Amino acid sequence: MPTLATALGMRFYSTEDPDTCRAEMDVDSRTRQPFGVISGGATLALAETLAGIGSLAACPGKRCAGISVTGNHVKAVQEGDTVTAVARIIHRGHKIHVWNVDITNSSGELVSSVSVTNYITSLPNNIVKER
Repeated sequence: MPTLATALGMRFYSTEDPDTCRAEMDVDSRTRQPFGVISGGATLALAETLAGIGSLAACPGKRCAGISVTGNHVKAVQEGDTVTAVARIIHRGHKIHVWNVDITNSSGELVSSVSVTNYITSLPNNIVKER
């Protein structure tokens, strides 16, 4: 099923630490501004998606929805580069998860720092889990 993650070319990698997760995304025609640098919206989408995957992994059988995403963009990344996002959970409650996501360029320089809050709830009985 097509998703935002596939449309933007996000790639996800497992980590040995259950409190972290990692993803990469290319800065290309799908993720850049007209000026040739990464879009802040694409950066936030990467962070929210990665934190959502982290919450889903921590809570099998639950639904996780981002309810707050805030970020600071501190460095531009030119088209042709790749960004790496590392998400670390800082609060794991029964209903709320809070993640910090740092996004770096291929040189390891901080590009964006993002906080994502996910709301955790049960799946309704009538939801279709797979298509």
